[in-house]
Amino acid sequence: MYILGINGSPRTGGNTDILLDKVLEGAKGRGAGVEKVILNTLKFVPCQECAKVRNDGTCQIMDDMQPLYKKIEEADVIVVASPIFFGSLSAQTKMMIDRFQCAWRGKYMLEVDIFSKKKTGAFISVEGSKRKDFFDNAKSIVKNLFATINAEYKYELFCPGIDEKAEIIKSREYLEMAAKLGEKLVSG
Repeated sequence: MYILGINGSPRTGGNTDILLDKVLEGAKGRGAGVEKVILNTLKFVPCQECAKVRNDGTCQIMDDMQPLYKKIEEADVIVVASPIFFGSLSAQTKMMIDRFQCAWRGKYMLEVDIFSKKKTGAFISVEGSKRKDFFDNAKSIVKNLFATINAEYKYELFCPGIDEKAEIIKSREYLEMAAKLGEKLVSG
């Protein structure tokens, strides 16, 4: 089993990064192969809404998204991790998701499904306040991504009231929940 964790936080060593590591450690402990991609280290541009688009569901922009598309197709499980910024996903996460517009168009308009492999999807998120509607907003966007890449939105872990860098370390409960989520990703 190959589990791909996508960190959409601009901050390495922060709450989102720590939680994602715990999820991946839990999965690795159950025998899964894991990989973490940190979006903030990739060189890619936002969707350019190209005037001329391919009719095969693929993106024509050649940047670091191309290898990520391949990894997502190969994965058995996708874990998207993003902090809440301004009531939704981080810019890095949203920018990545917007780059799946070509795949969405292919799947729903042209009936060309480039992400044909079925997979499981999980979403983990941290935010400083305790506003459930912020998580709901972010979740709706991630669900659209998962539908486009044939990932069943199956698991989520939302951690409200966590704001300072690495503050999540003080929350044993959330860390344990993250590790257990990683185990569940392997065992179903």
